[in-house]
Amino acid sequence: MRHLAIALLVTLLSAPALAMHCPREMARIDAMLASEPPADPEVLAEVQRLRAEGEELHKAGNHSEALKILDEALNLLQASE
Repeated sequence: MRHLAIALLVTLLSAPALAMHCPREMARIDAMLASEPPADPEVLAEVQRLRAEGEELHKAGNHSEALKILDEALNLLQASE
C-alpha cells in the first residue's frame, strides 16, 4: 500500500512539472524560427504544424504527448541547420 501511495504522489507531482515544461519548449521553437527559420518551406510548415499541435495538446492537459510533439519539431529544426 505504501508503494502505491508513493507512486500516486510522484504521478501527481510530475504533471505540473510537465505542464511548465511545454511553454519553455514552445518558446525555444519560436526563438529558433525567428532567428534562423528552415530554408525548406516544407520543413518550416511541418515545424509550425507540430508547434501548433503541441500547444493544443498542452492546453488540453495532455502534457506528455505535447512534449513528444514539440520535441519532434525541435529535432526537425536542429536537423535543418
